[in-house]
Amino acid sequence: MTTPRLNELDASELAVRLARREIKAEDLAIACLERVAEREDDVHAFAHLDAVNALAQARALDAGPVRGLLHGLPLGVKDLFDTTDLPTGYGSALYAHHRPVADAATVALCREAGAVVLGKTVTTEFAYFQPGPTCNPHNTQFTPGGSSSGSAAAVADRMVPLALGTQTAGSIIRPAAFCGVVGYKPSHGRVVGAGVKSLSPTLDVIGGFGRSVRDVALLGAVLTGDRRLFEWGEHGAPRIGLFQTPAWPQADVDTQNVWSLATQALATHTDACQDVAMPQNFGDLIQLQKDVMTFEMARSLSHERLRHREALSAQLVALLDAGMAIDGATHDANLQRTADWRLRIDSLFERHDVLLTPSAIGEAPKGLEATGDPLFCRSWSLLGLPCVHLPFATGAMDLPVGLQLVGRFGEDHKLLAAAHWVHERLTR
Repeated sequence: MTTPRLNELDASELAVRLARREIKAEDLAIACLERVAEREDDVHAFAHLDAVNALAQARALDAGPVRGLLHGLPLGVKDLFDTTDLPTGYGSALYAHHRPVADAATVALCREAGAVVLGKTVTTEFAYFQPGPTCNPHNTQFTPGGSSSGSAAAVADRMVPLALGTQTAGSIIRPAAFCGVVGYKPSHGRVVGAGVKSLSPTLDVIGGFGRSVRDVALLGAVLTGDRRLFEWGEHGAPRIGLFQTPAWPQADVDTQNVWSLATQALATHTDACQDVAMPQNFGDLIQLQKDVMTFEMARSLSHERLRHREALSAQLVALLDAGMAIDGATHDANLQRTADWRLRIDSLFERHDVLLTPSAIGEAPKGLEATGDPLFCRSWSLLGLPCVHLPFATGAMDLPVGLQLVGRFGEDHKLLAAAHWVHERLTR
């Protein structure tokens, strides 16, 4: 049996071995950089890479005390996050030479916990739909999803064990699904957003990617400051609500097959899987999410819209124009509807601990001109609920397929514990 290279190990295992000084942070960084050198010309996961600085960070960690939960772990940082030692371009040529004076709060927290920032990963243009150069590492003719394209691809391709991402519509869960990694979107407001390019304050959430639930739980504990996220211990079977959503008719054969596979497998381990009663008008949330996002993005990107319109993609310009056509009174009403729905949806969790629901329409679409449809993510982003994508199968094109679990607002630790329980049983 071949011994895995250090870069192939999960973050949670590496964290234990680094803390015990069984391996060196420098050796791990070298292994990750070697993998980048092997594959970056094909995958294009990174917008900026600084091997010299990453190795210097790793050596300093080896020479000092154990810093924290992420001690010595290489980290990919989505190029939407400000960094002092690397350019921050927000996926736009407008900011090609932008050098922030401070790290984003989340980047600083990860460094404080001992993470080694390997580089900045590719994002779509201002985290919207115009793709960057990143390819799906499983087949480079297919999209990796977006907007956290490079982060998902880098983790999937064993370039880094962990990476930061953001989600406003489906930008963590969808690329996690297409690349076959675990993606974690925390409850809205659990992670401080200072220093991350804001698109929609009502919807924006910072999270990340790993190769196991324990990996993203480790990262989540650092981002939120809540150690319960990875100290969940042993729990019994969660009460799982099966929630296909009104968009289910648009799920393709691969998602339908993986749904059947998952529900049949879980039924052998628990009798607490039950269909969720569909709330009336739940399907309206998809358009509501679009309207809230469009209004807020048009105003968040006012500088770019007013000063550099000609340098923006046609897709983004169309969105910004549509957002400016929505008046403030309409947006206020939309925010009230959103608040009402957030209260209403909470009642589902009186009967279910978590909801099992699709992550994406199916496998990653072929081609790099688009990043796929966030259809099955929009409602959960609007509601601000925590979500975890669980990869466990492949589709007709031999690309990853999985499902997501959705938890009660603010109960991220319970969601992650349930996700670990479910994922173990789906991957046996």
